[in-house]
Amino acid sequence: MALQPVPEPLDIPASRVPIPAGWHEGEAIGLWPGVPPGGSFAQAPRAPELPESFRTGIARPELRLFRPASPNGAALLVLPGGGYGFVSIRNEGLDIAEAFCARGYAVFVLTYRLPGEGWSARADVPLQDAQRAMRLIRARATAERFDPQTVAVLGFSAGGHLAASLLTGAEEALYAPVDAADALSPLPMAGGLLYPVVAMAGPAAHPGSRAALLGPMPEAALIARRSPADRISAATPPMFVAHAMDDALVPYGNALLLAEAMQRAGRPVELHLFQEGGHGFGTGPRNAGAGQWTALFDAWLRRMR
Repeated sequence: MALQPVPEPLDIPASRVPIPAGWHEGEAIGLWPGVPPGGSFAQAPRAPELPESFRTGIARPELRLFRPASPNGAALLVLPGGGYGFVSIRNEGLDIAEAFCARGYAVFVLTYRLPGEGWSARADVPLQDAQRAMRLIRARATAERFDPQTVAVLGFSAGGHLAASLLTGAEEALYAPVDAADALSPLPMAGGLLYPVVAMAGPAAHPGSRAALLGPMPEAALIARRSPADRISAATPPMFVAHAMDDALVPYGNALLLAEAMQRAGRPVELHLFQEGGHGFGTGPRNAGAGQWTALFDAWLRRMR
């Protein structure tokens, strides 16, 4: 019997690295003019093994704006993952910005607050930041030469949960308006969700993300409020969902939950399940199918505009 060839290892961009110089080249935009809503900040102890590019201790959330050389008239809000315990700004932040700036998008990467860092409204603070970010992005549309109606959101892992929460709960009144930008809609035109955490209960749930966001013993009503697949309606914007079937951290059943809920609601959805890629592949393995998702998302998003 002939031996089966052993496939080469996946060539996946690194995430556990120092913060690259390119990150600091993006314009930093503070999210809140004063103290953010949701309580007070208390920095949690940082695990010593976390690399510099896994951001914690976020008292003042911010956007980083990366401008394209040849604008296509559209913008992206990027929400990196990190299990709601950190924000991975390299593989799901800067790398994503570089990939989509090359395609003409103005890219805003959000370093959002982490629920376990003292905030009394722990289940709301990431979504407060995402809502505020969308409004600030729209407020800058004219200056940055993009259409405010074509701003999409792109989220990864726990950032995918945050993106799905924004797509299904954008109109939740989670904070008092602070300036004129808050009169603008926080609802994205469409959303891309990469290996998203969606389920807050059941076999597809990611227990670590749920505990980090909702606390150790959340009530059923809170679980329901932060279960975006159960909140999809006829008004939910289109979704692009991609997941690797060998993801050992967040089961690909999460992607199926979203896609099936979108279909039941009669909403546009595109689902890609890749054979390999694992979890946290960012722009994707260069030598496997999952590495094509950026081109697929770009083509899909242009059809949604």
